[in-house]
Amino acid sequence: MPQTIPAVGASSGGSNHAPDGRRLGLTLGMLVLPMYVALGAPSVALPAIGRALAVPFGATAWILAAWSLTSALAMPVAGRLLARWSPFQVLVAGVVALAAGSALAGAGPALSVVIVGRLIGGAGAGATVIAVFAAATALPRRERIRALGIIAAASAMASGCGTLLGGAVTAWLGWRAVLAIPVLALPLLLAALPSRRALTRSGGGERNGSTGRLDIVGAAALSVLAGSVITLLQAHSVGLPAPVTLAVAAAGALAAVGLWWRVRSTPDGFVPRRVIASRGFLAAGLIGGTVFAGYYGVLFRAPSLIEQATGGGPLEAGVLLVPAAVCSVLAGRLVGTLTDRFTGWQVSAGLAALTVVGVLVVAVFDGPIPVVAGTALTVCGFAGAQAVLVGLAPDLVAGGDRDTGQGLFNFMTALGGGIGPAAVAGLSGIVPAPVALAVLAALPLAGVVLSLTRRPGAGATRGSPR
Repeated sequence: MPQTIPAVGASSGGSNHAPDGRRLGLTLGMLVLPMYVALGAPSVALPAIGRALAVPFGATAWILAAWSLTSALAMPVAGRLLARWSPFQVLVAGVVALAAGSALAGAGPALSVVIVGRLIGGAGAGATVIAVFAAATALPRRERIRALGIIAAASAMASGCGTLLGGAVTAWLGWRAVLAIPVLALPLLLAALPSRRALTRSGGGERNGSTGRLDIVGAAALSVLAGSVITLLQAHSVGLPAPVTLAVAAAGALAAVGLWWRVRSTPDGFVPRRVIASRGFLAAGLIGGTVFAGYYGVLFRAPSLIEQATGGGPLEAGVLLVPAAVCSVLAGRLVGTLTDRFTGWQVSAGLAALTVVGVLVVAVFDGPIPVVAGTALTVCGFAGAQAVLVGLAPDLVAGGDRDTGQGLFNFMTALGGGIGPAAVAGLSGIVPAPVALAVLAALPLAGVVLSLTRRPGAGATRGSPR
């Protein structure tokens, strides 16, 4: 029978003593707040950063893309580490890297140093997110969606409200303080101690060779491929010389061939063939990546569009974007109801379509109100997709590949978050910004098509009534 996205509202079949998804979700949601604030807050400070460091605005997209890139790359690594370490150990390592990188970014005297700090911080954020999701997805299915809904709402609201926080901090303390905000993740670790028991479970019981040595060749090939894609998208906006651009393209092509060969020749490598061949796995990851690309592409451009329309500064832009961030709470609460009435593929199609509309609204209409409304639609798509799609990895792959699948799945979605700003920044140097955003809408549109073509089999069920 063709495998479909499981209805997340289905009965868990667990015992009456199952963990409380809401309580654990609140703890985990609090832990991810600094990571997602680190996405939204710098976006509103980018114009100020560009002026202070005397670099083109398009080049500042690296501040967002660098974070998303290493965050994405760290996720499969963290998924493999969970075979040896507990989620709490991965969480501690991730938070330390997150804080150290953010401190470096905040102190960086040049854009290159800032980007290095963001690369380190992004890697820590990726490991932290995987540890959080590892704990949440270990819950029974009904409790899992409750926890993931809270985490999704917290992450989307933090990334959206991060614009307000970023605007206020930029206006009062300067842009360096904005980049250093994630350092606050260190004291938040103390709040996770009461839930340490849930965070110290085994790493999913992975077998199938995943506890062996880390496949360095496979990891390097995937890293070079992802980095090449992000770099090529922004080559024009950062003024990359033609020979360097060709070298990056060649490196990316070689990495793609090397990764293909590694997947075929190494069954238990960094990207196990059995995982990516699981029915629905690649499709679900690509759908999530397209939705994330639409959201982060809009998040990159929206603050500067509002500043241009109102003549205000980062604080005004942050205040105006607060209503969009609040929509994430609504999306997180409604997603469980939707999955009770529709299949997961149908919900994914609706969320991707919502993102397409949001991107086009920002692209087509002028003025702060359309920008806020379009951003709100992409926020809803992001929050809903995170709650629905992130919970799928454990059910789309074999039980022994749970953490590896979760890491690769989140890699695809987070990489989409890096591609969105990079694509908008790169295209904005060639075509007007509205056209760049309109082209960006093609990505979530592809997500709609993927969702609709992944039709459930005859045995597919909708969620059971709550």
